[in-house]
Amino acid sequence: MCLPTLGAAQTLLVFGDSLSAAYGIPREKGWVALLQQARPDLQVINASVGGETTAGGLRRLDAALRQHRPDIVILELGANDGLRGRPIAEIETDLAELIRRSQRAKAKVMLLGMQLPPNYGVDYTGAFRQLYPTLAERYHAARVPYLLEGVPPEQFQADNLHPTAAAQAQIMRNVLKELRTPTATH
Repeated sequence: MCLPTLGAAQTLLVFGDSLSAAYGIPREKGWVALLQQARPDLQVINASVGGETTAGGLRRLDAALRQHRPDIVILELGANDGLRGRPIAEIETDLAELIRRSQRAKAKVMLLGMQLPPNYGVDYTGAFRQLYPTLAERYHAARVPYLLEGVPPEQFQADNLHPTAAAQAQIMRNVLKELRTPTATH
């Protein structure tokens, strides 16, 4: 599902964790900054915080919605919850509430899908991966299936979790292709 056609002067709020906060690289080289460059017709606000969890996001979201009054909220949260082994049902509850609050504020929502390393087990990683399409369908939100799709292993920092500056253009393209332009058809 794509977002509605974007018009001029719309505000897009990116609300995420270190993957959107440009961890380990200059912020101006992160995918959110590149998105602003690619779409100068949008006001892109990056309210991402490294290490953020869905519970932390819930504590911050209402203030961000009041302050910025976004037309679109891009939610990139859940990975830190998963890496901590938090129960899937709790992550789902928090993500659902983040979506509902954004929608109550009259914003369209895009979920950025995440995946976990395989060492968390097939059942847990599978259930985690399924959260994003399930919630997107339930709440009629747009979705990027996997934010880091197409990023090769050599474009990750030493922790094997955070992409390098070289990967940011690919990440931005993964998000950008889900944002409709006035001439796009979906």
